[in-house]
Amino acid sequence: MKNPENGDSLARYGLLILSIALATFMASLDGTIVNIALPTISAAFDISSSTVSWVSTAYLLVMAGCVLIFGKISDVIGFKKIFLSGFIIFTLGSFSCGFLPEIIDSFYVLVGSRIIQGVGGAMISAIGPAMITSFIPMNLKGKAMGIIMTIAALGTALGPTIGGFLTQYMSWHWIFFINVPVGIIAVILGAKVIPATTARGNLSNFDKSGAALIFVGLASLLFVVSEGDALGWTSPMIAGSLVLAVASLGYFVWHELKSADPILELSLFKNRNFLLTNLVLSLVFFSYSGINYLLPFYLEYVQGFDTSSAGLILTSLSFAMMIAGILAGAIFNKTGGKILCIVAAVALATGYFLMTKLGVDTTLGFVVACLLTIGFGLGLMVTPISNMIMNSVSRNHQGMVSSLTSLERFAPMTIGIALFNLVFVQGMTTIAAHRGVTQDAPINIKMSVLSSGFDLAFFVAFIFGIIILILTFIVRQEIHPDFANDAEKEEPITGLI
Repeated sequence: MKNPENGDSLARYGLLILSIALATFMASLDGTIVNIALPTISAAFDISSSTVSWVSTAYLLVMAGCVLIFGKISDVIGFKKIFLSGFIIFTLGSFSCGFLPEIIDSFYVLVGSRIIQGVGGAMISAIGPAMITSFIPMNLKGKAMGIIMTIAALGTALGPTIGGFLTQYMSWHWIFFINVPVGIIAVILGAKVIPATTARGNLSNFDKSGAALIFVGLASLLFVVSEGDALGWTSPMIAGSLVLAVASLGYFVWHELKSADPILELSLFKNRNFLLTNLVLSLVFFSYSGINYLLPFYLEYVQGFDTSSAGLILTSLSFAMMIAGILAGAIFNKTGGKILCIVAAVALATGYFLMTKLGVDTTLGFVVACLLTIGFGLGLMVTPISNMIMNSVSRNHQGMVSSLTSLERFAPMTIGIALFNLVFVQGMTTIAAHRGVTQDAPINIKMSVLSSGFDLAFFVAFIFGIIILILTFIVRQEIHPDFANDAEKEEPITGLI
């Protein structure tokens, strides 16, 4: 698929990008679409809120544990096999989630189906960026990456809104059934347009010990941060899981440094620029998670909006993210990644700073302006930083690094939610104590305490925004020789997007 000269080739690129975009959207969507339906599912199976949370937790833990493994496997046997197999598993798991639990009348069948869905989700999300880098010409990679990264972020952001609509107007089963027709289309489309690649070897020497260690380590870590607040941070289960996570990840690092064919090539991080670009991507989603988690509470508890109105207001962030993501992809080749990252970081830091000014009397227009600024910064950042990461490593490491960028999207968001929740609570318990709330009228006490929590949490997000801005001045755009040579050979291509 090199040097296209006709409309058929351009159309094929467009269909390939569509196939990858469907994958990244569905995998990201299913990480957040379920949460809003958990009370309904809890009532349907007559189970506690802590038990029903496993519908979300099971998917998250499997995704975290498997994504790096499948990234490595795809480098060995090829992207097409992993992508198509992953979407088939994801689609079957989705159908099972919606159909089997109520037929068999078993909540645990739902959890098991989510595990199957998580395996498929890990397979398709692990290699999306890698397929863009490997199959799309250099002068179209910016546009293509802009589309799929924006779609992935939108899937995460729109999950609660879509889940709420389907649950309220149809049934909770449809948050899973919606994946089935999309999955069928994606498999048929992918089979036709994804290029077949020659296997670089076989899996006889696959690092099984490393795979087991990274699965246990990441799954345990994500379990700690996602369930620590519910189970208690000092509970035996959380403490034991934390010890297991630290031991597994520590031994994984030691094992990978000695392995001839590691799951994750840790030597890549010796390159300071590779380390910093990955750090920027992680911090962007980490800081965004706090805003994404706390804003619905602010809009409902402080501003007094109902749930549907709050969700509608939050779509302004998603809208700005989409526009900026497409814009970033369109101009990436002209401006370069570094300039886009700096502009995006300025917008993010500005948006986070404006959030520190939110209060009881803040106008809706100011809130929307904050959301638009943050969304614009997010959309403008994710495309260039992802391109910079993927273009800086060799073809042999594309699946591995692609899966790493996927992990850096959803794992920091999970950790960030836990941290910002702690900061929010800390703000209410400490800062509020020094604001004289005991001298206020009772009706004002609740609002003052809540505002204290939001003030501290939004300030922490602003601090991370400043750190991201500083890092964008340090990172550079590096092109690995594998792709620099391609860029020299390619003719200009227009008309795809």
